[in-house]
Amino acid sequence: MLREIRIRGLGVIDDATVPLGPGLNVLTGETGAGKTMVVSALGLLLGERADSGRVRAQAGSASVEGFVDVAADHPAARRAAEAGGDVDEGLILARTVAEAGRSRAYVGGRSAPVSVLADLGHLLVAVHGQSDQWRLQRPEQHRVVLDAFGGEAVTAPRERYADLLQQWQAARRELADLVTEQRNRAQRLAMLTAALEEIEKVDPQPGEDDRLREEAERLGHVDTLQEAARSALVAMSGDEDQVDPQQTSVVELVAGARAALGPVTDLDPALGQLSARLTELGILVNELSGDLASYLAGLDSDPARLAEINDRRARITGLLRTYGDSIDEVLTWSRSAAAESADLAGTDDRIEQLQARVEELAPQVGQAAADLTAARTAAAQELGRRVTDELAHLAMGSAQVSVDVRQHEGEEGLTLPDGRVVTAHGHGVDDVEILLAAGPGVTPRTVAKAASGGELSRVMLALEVVTASGDVPTFVFDEVDAGVGGAAALDVGARLHALAQHAQVVVVTHLAQVAAYADQHLVVRKQDDGQVTASGVVVVDGSDREAELARMLGGQSDSKTARQHARELVAATAQQPATPRKGRRRRASAS
Repeated sequence: MLREIRIRGLGVIDDATVPLGPGLNVLTGETGAGKTMVVSALGLLLGERADSGRVRAQAGSASVEGFVDVAADHPAARRAAEAGGDVDEGLILARTVAEAGRSRAYVGGRSAPVSVLADLGHLLVAVHGQSDQWRLQRPEQHRVVLDAFGGEAVTAPRERYADLLQQWQAARRELADLVTEQRNRAQRLAMLTAALEEIEKVDPQPGEDDRLREEAERLGHVDTLQEAARSALVAMSGDEDQVDPQQTSVVELVAGARAALGPVTDLDPALGQLSARLTELGILVNELSGDLASYLAGLDSDPARLAEINDRRARITGLLRTYGDSIDEVLTWSRSAAAESADLAGTDDRIEQLQARVEELAPQVGQAAADLTAARTAAAQELGRRVTDELAHLAMGSAQVSVDVRQHEGEEGLTLPDGRVVTAHGHGVDDVEILLAAGPGVTPRTVAKAASGGELSRVMLALEVVTASGDVPTFVFDEVDAGVGGAAALDVGARLHALAQHAQVVVVTHLAQVAAYADQHLVVRKQDDGQVTASGVVVVDGSDREAELARMLGGQSDSKTARQHARELVAATAQQPATPRKGRRRRASAS
């Protein structure tokens, strides 16, 4: 809860500290003393847009600092820690606004974006003022209020609906994508199939292009190769048709060398080693001559084979131009294309599966939506009845609150079990609107338009009393009692007191009947020069409180009659039960 707010240089407030306690905190004071400025300061602290026009003249800047006592596991504490703030000993929030318009925010001793203050504000404080009824002014918040009131009875069907809707929409999206791309997939599959058939028809083998190139080179130059091989063979081993008797072959020369060394090898071991090497050389020469002869014998001209090779190479070259720079790359592409073709060929099966899945899920989602609508409708009737009952004690006895749960029908959307086709959202098929009829015979209208500022505050108060569950630890009401008085004002105070049993409540009021219910009564006082100084916000009790209540009742604070009236008022409110009359029931989730 809020422990303390310190305000400097804001409006009529020069420097003031506002201590706050648990339960119902009431701020009172003479008109113009700066009561509402306290609420404005709190708004700045919770991320509202800064208005440099509120900076006190000649102050240069305004600053607001607040200390919040919050548990370490509270969402606000976690959000502040995410922003780098220190929350070990409570949470300190600060905001400064320069006269020139520049604004700075601080969370837990660290500079932070103003948006972080706004995030914390929604987690910590619900502010309800004449111009700040955001929950009722935003249509989507009407559904949030109803769902929170409905508790588990609404939460369970909403979660089931959301899960089924997610599955249904995901299947529909995938199906739509597949159907939309069906022609492109068919064209792609046809292209891949033709390409694979072309590659399969050629059936290239790894390394085949290199082997064919070598064979083509050989067959294309067979005459030149034959002449070179024959000449080499003649040089190595001679030729039976040799015309020049003086020409000696390598075989003969090696044999002659061996013959020359043979008789003397025993005379010198070194020469014997050379002779052995000549023997090896003779063997190698003979083997080489045989290989040359074999090569020459197999080197026949084969025009038909050459034509076949050239044709084969041309077909392989056609593949290389389209599918890769080598046969290995063509084969790699072929494997990838085959896998893709298999996926594309299976798409029709997937479409059939998705169509069946969509048809299976559609009635389930429709039934879940209908169940959610039924749960909301039941909760709406109870919420409308109980808020109307509360308003009867808030000077709005002839007002009727109803909660409208309706669906938008259309040609496309979700089909409900009754055959209606409605628009589906993530939160359901329902649009929820809290309606107010100010009196008998008056057509109900959305509460944000049908209620005046004071009425809107009281409707919000009634909603908070009925739905209070402790989710937001602090509620602030500014002039919630506008336009009421007498016994009705006592009921307003009783309702605020009831809400304060479950949360910290801060109320700015001008009615003694409301202030009499306070657990802590603060008075805002300004000095003769019009300023609210450090001592200008005080907690009053005992006789001081009686004096303030006497002033608020319209009498003099030192009047014995007014003081007696104040004492009687405090005594009367002390005897009031904390919970409202008329058998008010609270949800199981409420504290």
